[in-house]
Amino acid sequence: MSEPIKDLELVNVTKRYGATVAVDAINHHFKPGTYTCLLGPSGCGKSSTLRMIAGHESISDGSILLGAHDISDLPPAKRGTAMMFQNYALFPHLSVTENVAFSLKMKGVDSKTRRAAANEMLELVDLTELSDRLPDQLSGGQQQRVALARALITRPQVLLLDEPLSALDPFLRIRMRAELRKLQQELGISFLHVTHGQDEALALADEIVVMNNAVIEQAGPAREVFNAPKTEFVARFMGGHNVIALPDGHFAIRSDAVGLTTVEAGKLEASVTAVEYQGTHVSVTARTVGDQDVTALMADSLFFEQPKTPGDRVGLSWDPNDLHALAS
Repeated sequence: MSEPIKDLELVNVTKRYGATVAVDAINHHFKPGTYTCLLGPSGCGKSSTLRMIAGHESISDGSILLGAHDISDLPPAKRGTAMMFQNYALFPHLSVTENVAFSLKMKGVDSKTRRAAANEMLELVDLTELSDRLPDQLSGGQQQRVALARALITRPQVLLLDEPLSALDPFLRIRMRAELRKLQQELGISFLHVTHGQDEALALADEIVVMNNAVIEQAGPAREVFNAPKTEFVARFMGGHNVIALPDGHFAIRSDAVGLTTVEAGKLEASVTAVEYQGTHVSVTARTVGDQDVTALMADSLFFEQPKTPGDRVGLSWDPNDLHALAS
C-alpha cells in the first residue's frame, strides 16, 4: 500500500428498520492493519453494521470515520473500503480476469492497465493459470479467491467480508481461513470479517467484537475474550465455558479447568449425566444438586484412570483463580 493504513471508527452508529433497532448506538475503534471478527448469533446486528460501513445500507444515526474523515454519506466506491459478499456475486459470463478487473473498467481505466492490475491480483491469490476460465468452471474455493482478488484490486484501506466461508465444506473452510489470514498479513490492510462461528473467529482474529441484541457485548483480543468473558452471554456463546451460580454471584470457568473428584473433596456435588469421547479429550457433563449442568473436559488418559458413567456421583473441583466474575 502506498499510503499509511487508516483507523476505522464507529461513533454512535445506529440502524433502524421502522420501529426495529438493528444496531443500537455502537462505538468502536478498529486498529489499522488488524484482522477483526464481528461475532454473534443471527439477528444480532453484525451484518447490518458491515453493510453500513460498506455503504450498502444507510445509517440512521451516528458517524463512520476512516482516517478521521466522515465517510457515512459517501457512495461505496468512494469510501476506501471494499466488500466481499457471502455468495461471491461473480459475473457468470465474464472470465476470471474480467471479473477481477470489472471495477476498474467501471472507473474508465484503460484495458492494458486494468489487465495488468488484475494479473497482479490473480498472482496474489494463486489463480494465474485459471485467468481465462468462467466462474462455473471453478471450485468453490477458487471462486472465493476470485471474489477476493476483485475486492482487493481497488486497493482498499479496509476489506469487509460477510460470512465468506459459510458456503464451503468444512475441510476447505479450514484451508481458506488460513489463506485469508496469510493474505491479510501480507497486505497489511484491515480485514473486518462477519461470522457466527466461534472457531472461525478464534482462528482468524486479532480482535473479536461480540454482538448481541444490536449492541457490542464485549470486544478485545481473541484470547482475552475467550479466557475472560465479561457476561453470561459471551461465556456461553464463545463455548468452552461453564456458567456457575455461586453464593457470591455468577462466574464463568473454562471446561478444561473443571476437575472431577470425590463428593467430599469437591466444591459442588453432582451426578454424571453424559460422557462423550472426543479423541484427545473426554467431555463429562454432570448436574449439580442445584440443577446446574457443568461440563468437565479431561485429557483422555486422565479420564480413563478413573472412568465415570452416567449416574455416578462426583465432586466438581477447580482452582478459584480460574473463576471469572460475570456482570449481573
